Amino acid sequence: LGTLGSGLVEVFFNKDDLNRLIPRNPLAGAIVGGLMGLFFPVCECGVVPLTRRLFKKGLPLSVGVSFLLAAPVMNLIVIASTLAAFGVGPVLFLRLGLTLLIAVITGLVFAAQTHPERLLNATAWAEISGGSIDSPSLSANQTGVGVFARPSLHEGLPRVMAIAADEFFEMGRYLIIGSLLASFMQTVVPQSALLAVSSGPVISVLAMITLAVILSVCSTVDAFIALAFAGTFTTGSVLAFLVFGPMVDIKSTIMFLRVFNRKAVVYLILLPLAMTILFSVFIN
Repeated sequence: LGTLGSGLVEVFFNKDDLNRLIPRNPLAGAIVGGLMGLFFPVCECGVVPLTRRLFKKGLPLSVGVSFLLAAPVMNLIVIASTLAAFGVGPVLFLRLGLTLLIAVITGLVFAAQTHPERLLNATAWAEISGGSIDSPSLSANQTGVGVFARPSLHEGLPRVMAIAADEFFEMGRYLIIGSLLASFMQTVVPQSALLAVSSGPVISVLAMITLAVILSVCSTVDAFIALAFAGTFTTGSVLAFLVFGPMVDIKSTIMFLRVFNRKAVVYLILLPLAMTILFSVFIN
């Protein structure tokens, strides 16, 4: 779904379309980015190639970072699954609220960068900017200014599928590597060791964050896994699992490296981690 969305964005949207939709104010832009998942129902794997394509189309870095972190939770599929697992109550509202808050704050930190392009992975950016993955609908005239010609649906869909196929196999390699690492961690790390620390207000949060990273489960079903721990672990730790896991896990971290440089990836991990721990321990 993420790579199909990437193909649609590349073929049928240009920079002017995004400029009309995205507020210029950094705070408003970060909030819009955090809510964009309502229109792009993708999990933490599918959101990465879609965000990269939106960056190429001129999406501001702060908006893209907020979208990248929030979309795996702030979408109708995940909202529905959380509602089915926990019902209408504190877990549902706190999951959505904390996810949006952490994503917006992280996006604002990235908005403060004076040279945001330096945070991108130059090698991966060169690949997406040229070759078969680039859009045939964007050509340059003699003055070097890009001229966007929006294709018809009949002309555009084959291009969408070609771009989606390219990105599926490119990003899919890193998704498979991350899945293998997550499976390895699930096999060698005994979950009983985590269950032994389920009651402490701080240690329980750290344990559930560790479990979320190790399991690296898709955000569309993680609510049902968290429900199994709801009677044993503290409320704050269950929320930490539901908030941090969709933002950062083994799979998404490896895929982040295809979009950002290592310094930016460290920020993408540590900022949500610190805020998740702070808010979850406060709730406990």
